[in-house]
Amino acid sequence: MRILALGEMMVELSGAGPGLWRQGFAGDTFNTAWYLAALRPDWQISYGTRLGQDPLSDAALDTLTAARISTAWVTRDPLRSMGLYMIALQNGERSFSYWRGQSAARLLAEDDNWLHRACNAHDMIYLSGVTLAILDTAGRNRLLDALAGRRVLFDPNIRARLWEDVATMRATLTKAAALAEICLPSFDDEAAAFGDTTPEATARRYAAAGAGAGAGEVVVKNGANRLVIWADGAEYLCPAPPAVTALDTTGAGDSFNAGYIAARWGGSGPEDAVRYGQDLAAMVIGHPGALVPPETLAEFLCRTKGDIA
Repeated sequence: MRILALGEMMVELSGAGPGLWRQGFAGDTFNTAWYLAALRPDWQISYGTRLGQDPLSDAALDTLTAARISTAWVTRDPLRSMGLYMIALQNGERSFSYWRGQSAARLLAEDDNWLHRACNAHDMIYLSGVTLAILDTAGRNRLLDALAGRRVLFDPNIRARLWEDVATMRATLTKAAALAEICLPSFDDEAAAFGDTTPEATARRYAAAGAGAGAGEVVVKNGANRLVIWADGAEYLCPAPPAVTALDTTGAGDSFNAGYIAARWGGSGPEDAVRYGQDLAAMVIGHPGALVPPETLAEFLCRTKGDIA
């Protein structure tokens, strides 16, 4: 399996004590790619983005390489650098402050030829609503055109402040979902953006996206509450995950996506894949930042060995 994740890799600052910050790298599609590369070393995971030519961008490239994520589809920009965000925590729930106006990733879809070559070189393309939101209108259209006829994984990951208006956001997310083999929305985001009253409503809307040619499989994440799946024309209601104490919920949905994809395409049914994704996310929210320490991830892999084919 050759998977290309497309999006923005950012500098992450998470709290390390009063007045102190821990620097790392994160970003929704990068987080999923990082966990997928660890869960499925038998797959080829690539990351497609645009970085600068500065020391931080060099360090980001080294981070991808260290994670065994191919950098063959990373381009470099001599005039731009990386975006940055800081995590603020309150009772384990996170909020973010962003600085991303100078992000080179905003131009990742400028080269139509590059987009098509990148998509042709992979079996599956993974992207998010953030990937689309940071692009201008022409870039979004080029990316959606390049995805047509491909196998696509899509997390709407709605960040309303990144979009120019609500109508554009809704229309673009719906177009992307209509291309998706698997769509992985979060209910709280969808309720705020589309007015969905239940996770079932979200699942049915995305399953019908694009005048009936909607997402083939929809997994509606719902935090600590029950989760809904629409797959093969049937609706599954999954129980709430076991209660855990959250230190930092950053990366919870991204890691769930990685666990679900790794298990689902390893041959697991949707309900077993959900449980694996929930187990991974439960481990992630017990640590600060989006990416857990390597030794923690190694312990998880040993503990869950045999849970995915």
